[in-house]
Amino acid sequence: MDKGRLPKIWIFFLLLAAILGLAYLALMPDISRLKKENPPQTAFMEYREKEWKEKGRKVQIRQVWVPLSRISPYLVKAVLIAEDDKFWSHEGFDYEGIKQAVEKDLQSGRLKFGGSTISQQLARNLYLSPAKSFWRKIREVLITWRMEQVLSKKRILELYLNVAEWGDGIFGAEAASRHYFEKPASELSPREAARLAVVLPSPRKLDPAGTQRYVESRAEVIYSIMLKRGIVPPEFETPVDEPGKESSSN
Repeated sequence: MDKGRLPKIWIFFLLLAAILGLAYLALMPDISRLKKENPPQTAFMEYREKEWKEKGRKVQIRQVWVPLSRISPYLVKAVLIAEDDKFWSHEGFDYEGIKQAVEKDLQSGRLKFGGSTISQQLARNLYLSPAKSFWRKIREVLITWRMEQVLSKKRILELYLNVAEWGDGIFGAEAASRHYFEKPASELSPREAARLAVVLPSPRKLDPAGTQRYVESRAEVIYSIMLKRGIVPPEFETPVDEPGKESSSN
């Protein structure tokens, strides 16, 4: 072999690496800006606006940005319990959750891409669409990985709680709290927080201030976990808050 020439196999790998590198750069948004800047609009909001326009609906997005310190710690805890209980310990992906989701997909014969962490959900909300495809999942994985490298866990959680969809045109904890319970997010009671956390997977079908059986039962499960972990002080153990009303023990 000519010492001055690279073997063809190495040329192939170098070209492949270059292609993958370019693809990575093309797929990766400027996440570092999120350290200090709040996105004015997310890809998910744009998707909803297009959806409303196609259906001839006039829906206005309601969103009020607030720092994590102005969101009730009960809501923060309730959301973590409901959506991603391993948030503080994982690096963006819950591998056990992914394994279980894949097993369910194989049993049902349908690819649902379940087992998403809050970091993955944030990546989708900010930069992608809800359309399920293998290509979108690849982008989600890359963005989630990069996000975990660049942003602190606290910042990821703060962003998520400000952009998550909580109803038709309602985005973020502050807008949701004002809409459903007529109070700022900082004043949410434990049960109100549990109810808001419950509806996140289906925010346009479930009403946190309503009387749907699923919302009531699932919220009670989350509330019980909060009690067992000492998140909720004893004075909140009685009585049950009425949806849309502030508890007398607040």
